[in-house]
Amino acid sequence: MPDLQSAYRANHSTETAVLRVLSDILDALNRSDFTVLTLLDISAAFDMVDCATLLRHLQTTHGITGTALVWFSSYLHERKISVHYRGTSSTPSSLLCEVKQGSVLGPILFLLHTADLLGFNEDMLLHPHLYSDDTQICGFCVSAEVSDLQQRFSTYVNRVSKWMQANCLQLNAAKTELLWCAPPKQQDRLPNVALRISSYSVQLVTYVPELGIYIDRDVSMRTHITRIVSNCFSALRQLQSIRRSVSQPVLLSLVMSLILT
Repeated sequence: MPDLQSAYRANHSTETAVLRVLSDILDALNRSDFTVLTLLDISAAFDMVDCATLLRHLQTTHGITGTALVWFSSYLHERKISVHYRGTSSTPSSLLCEVKQGSVLGPILFLLHTADLLGFNEDMLLHPHLYSDDTQICGFCVSAEVSDLQQRFSTYVNRVSKWMQANCLQLNAAKTELLWCAPPKQQDRLPNVALRISSYSVQLVTYVPELGIYIDRDVSMRTHITRIVSNCFSALRQLQSIRRSVSQPVLLSLVMSLILT
């Protein structure tokens, strides 16, 4: 059974999820290892969850039965949708897919639905991280084993793609990103080969947005700092235009909420 506790902890807070990924990468750089990181994009993730498939996973993978399973079935199935236009409404139809977005239970149900992905790693020696509908996969190696890591990584991602197809989800290769990280003195030795997912090619990038944090391939945080500074100056320019129209307490409150945060 997949490590459900680890999956839940990863989903518990954005900060925890980001720190786990960064910690893995920094440990590898301290060993002078290369790191590969991919952020898998799932098309309309919450909307595409098939309720019947999710209930089957809850029962067979996680051992949820009896009253608890009936409760989940009621929560997932007893929802209807209709279209109202100019005083006329369509006949309500039951929703067969979707875990409710914006709910407390939605991200946890999605993790339970995709927890099987953690089990694909037994012979791959990779490090998958799950946070709600965000799936990241890390791999590490010494410079001499880059080709082997590329092969294992490609095999793992293709397993994930096939699992998603079999479970009514769609991996969006066009928005999936691949990043190689290495110590500054080994940047010129980073691979420049794209990852293949079925018939699609995932292009290499020089940084990736990881749950609000931008990770560079040398983990210098340069891109993240540049973007934060740019956003702060943009907010300051907007505040400059209204500073004579508001009181000082209001201005300070805006600075606190728009810049200092």
